[in-house]
Amino acid sequence: MPGLAARLAAFTAAVDVSRLPPEVVEKARACLLNAYGMGLDCHATPYAPVARAAALALEGERADGATMLGDGRKTGIGGACLANSALFHGRAQEDSCGAAHFGTILIPLLTAMLEVRGYPLDRLIPSLVAGYEAGGLFEKAYAVDTTPRGFRSSAVYGTIAAAAAASRMMGLDAERTAAALSNAVSLTGGVLQSFTDGTDEWRYQVGVIARNGWAAAELARAGSVSAPEAFEGKTGFVRSYAGRDCDVEALVARLGDDWSTLRVTFKPFPVCAFNQTPVTGALILREKLGDRPLRAVRVRMNPYETGYAGMDAVGPFGSISGTLMSIPFCIATTLVHGVPDMRRMTTYDDPAVNALIPKIVLVSDPSVPILSAVIEVEDAAGGVTVQHQTMTHVDYAYDRPRVSELIRRIGREEGVPAVAFDRLEAFVDRLPEGDIQDVVGLYALLPHHRSAAA
Repeated sequence: MPGLAARLAAFTAAVDVSRLPPEVVEKARACLLNAYGMGLDCHATPYAPVARAAALALEGERADGATMLGDGRKTGIGGACLANSALFHGRAQEDSCGAAHFGTILIPLLTAMLEVRGYPLDRLIPSLVAGYEAGGLFEKAYAVDTTPRGFRSSAVYGTIAAAAAASRMMGLDAERTAAALSNAVSLTGGVLQSFTDGTDEWRYQVGVIARNGWAAAELARAGSVSAPEAFEGKTGFVRSYAGRDCDVEALVARLGDDWSTLRVTFKPFPVCAFNQTPVTGALILREKLGDRPLRAVRVRMNPYETGYAGMDAVGPFGSISGTLMSIPFCIATTLVHGVPDMRRMTTYDDPAVNALIPKIVLVSDPSVPILSAVIEVEDAAGGVTVQHQTMTHVDYAYDRPRVSELIRRIGREEGVPAVAFDRLEAFVDRLPEGDIQDVVGLYALLPHHRSAAA
């Protein structure tokens, strides 16, 4: 019986739009719209300039390279992954597949490959789906094990996703795709400590992971001899990261049936995926409570979420990497001010918010489903108001019109010309017709865009 890498590769190498369920194709279009749109909306965030400088130091400026979006200069494919993944991650409003943010990995990688290598644009959607399916397969099965061990899902599963996507873009056959997936296992890894410390490494992990997935595919194309049991072997991926046996048959049975692409969700607020529901509940509570002074707030959430790195942080805060993860900060800011926009999330010395944070108590409750929250507020007069905010991934699995509304709302806040979104939506709608330069060129419309000749 072939190993899991071979069986997964047989599936991803054969992904084709003509054989995909229409709803999967449509969801892939929504993912592209969100990623490119959020990239436009993130033009003023400070992380892409850091990544661009590193990209140029690593790979140099190249006239025939891939564009660093929002900047205009070009560098190698790997450097463009580093720069553009950091751009797409700038507001933390990228897509989520469980706890993994595959869009920030796959879409910059595929864009750079299309631009530099000239692959047919009709490979974009099948390559993207191949990536979501390969990475999502393992994230759903093993994130419950790997996250408590300190591994970040975007990093651990993202290399596999990127290798599958790059292999499909390159047109590798199933044998070479299997080698790429096995290579990816040996090129993966990334931990969660930056969330605990409130630092920025997580912004750059995704670009390095994209680059590693591409390297895994290029090594396979060049003829690498790669472990056939990279996933299920006794020192393979699953045992090493998840600490348990790999159920090969259960994983294979999900392929083409339980579509990970359809599990992809989007974020209405610039906070962690696990904080979207607490913020939603806090907004409702704010309307109910009016201006009543608060004595205490009790938040019950699933242990998987309350135990995630940085979620229980109470400050003092000095970066948005800390505030967007903190359940107490996100709830306090929302109860005090309403929708937590970027200005509120980067205000670290707000007296009202900082006075409320110590009154917020987190309770790990296994009876509360993931992506749900129960918030109990006691006001100064002793009255108690409870908000049961029960949500699932379906509540955040927006269709294209709702993604359009989201990216345009943020675009108005960030000064992005509306015509950029008009042209972006036209690009996504026309696929597979068009040219990758149709979307790359949109970023030249941004304020303060640097031309390649500058």
